[in-house]
Amino acid sequence: MSTQAVQVAAHINAPLATVWQALTNLEVLGRAFFGSKVETTWKVGEPILFTGEWEGMQFQDKGELTGFSAEKQLRFTHWSPLSGLEDRSENYHLVTFDLEPSGVTTNIRLTQDTRTETPLDDETRRELVRNWSAVLVRLKKAAE
Repeated sequence: MSTQAVQVAAHINAPLATVWQALTNLEVLGRAFFGSKVETTWKVGEPILFTGEWEGMQFQDKGELTGFSAEKQLRFTHWSPLSGLEDRSENYHLVTFDLEPSGVTTNIRLTQDTRTETPLDDETRRELVRNWSAVLVRLKKAAE
């Protein structure tokens, strides 16, 4: 099984502490993640759940927090029943938010590492980029 990454980035006109606060605020993160309700303790090894409705379908995405380094990185595994894949470890992907200060502003990069046996086709890759870009746009709006 190979790992493939999809990556998006944004420049946020807010200081690093403000962006980190927005990213780790459950309400703000939920709005960024398509209006979902987010539940987690922010402790590595603990679950993270995203519950909501997307395009008329109820969902409960889930994963586990795998990294939490204040004002630097947030990382968690993620699986969605809307993917059509079974809830098995090999069907989870890794979502990483990396933050970097840039003067009084912040650069943020979101990476999805996907374990898959076949390469991501162009349409799937475009859809992932579109969805993750939308998450960053909403996070940017909340932080600014």
